[in-house]
Amino acid sequence: MRSTNIATGATMRAYLRLIRPPNSVMEGFAVVVGIVVASKNYHDIFSVTALLGFLTGFFLTSYSMISNDIYDLEVDKVNQPTRPLPSGAVKLQSAKYMSLLLLALGLLVSVPLGIANFVIALIFAVLVWYYNYQGKRFGLIGNSLVSLSLAIPYIYGSIAIGYYGLNLGYLLALTSFLAGMGREVLKGIADVKGDVQRKIRTLAISRGIKFSRVTVAAFFLLAVASSALPVLSGLLGKSLLVYSVLICIPDGIFLFLTVRVLLMKNESESLRLKSIALVGMMSGLLAYFIAGILG
Repeated sequence: MRSTNIATGATMRAYLRLIRPPNSVMEGFAVVVGIVVASKNYHDIFSVTALLGFLTGFFLTSYSMISNDIYDLEVDKVNQPTRPLPSGAVKLQSAKYMSLLLLALGLLVSVPLGIANFVIALIFAVLVWYYNYQGKRFGLIGNSLVSLSLAIPYIYGSIAIGYYGLNLGYLLALTSFLAGMGREVLKGIADVKGDVQRKIRTLAISRGIKFSRVTVAAFFLLAVASSALPVLSGLLGKSLLVYSVLICIPDGIFLFLTVRVLLMKNESESLRLKSIALVGMMSGLLAYFIAGILG
């Protein structure tokens, strides 16, 4: 009996590693953030709409994680042999069934939110499938698909509560997309050697490191510029001062990154800068979120 319990526990851990819970939770939470910043009502965090939105993001991201491992199985046998699929901890057929189940659940929980949200969920599912299947091989196309996946949750959350017009959720989506593009191109600089072997034509490979550095800087500067839109749009109301102070943190981080990327002497430094970019993105999310709560 004990050996059976141990085996069951190991299998469960393998499945959890397959769906990468932190990624799925973050995507689900992003939908909730989209709801709150659009409505400017923190009570919406505890609504049924927020729960369904969170589950949509969680299930579809879990589906995308498994799909990614399925398509990367042969590569992972060499580069990450301890992952659940190449190690044999999870059978390929089981992973396929699980990915389809998660896809169905993600689409199903989006239905009560309305036809627009169902269509967005379906589009997201198609985009992540294409990225995993082939899109990641095509430089900026692959980068844009990843960045769209960062932006979509905020739009999804806004529409879930009926906010189709300009609101903080859409502006947060724009800033997230631009910052995500910069980070993805930067990631391509760090992964040149591995991407050459995998025949992935990132911008760093097709146009060179110098061109990629300038592109990263441009996207980061655009992200900083877009962070001013909530102020210029007049959407902040009484949270104007708080947002203006808080947004200085991510803006400062991305301005620092812009300078560092342009002066970068060693491509290996891009790994550290990529991690700093994630901090900038998270602090930017926090600025929008607090502004939304304060109204």
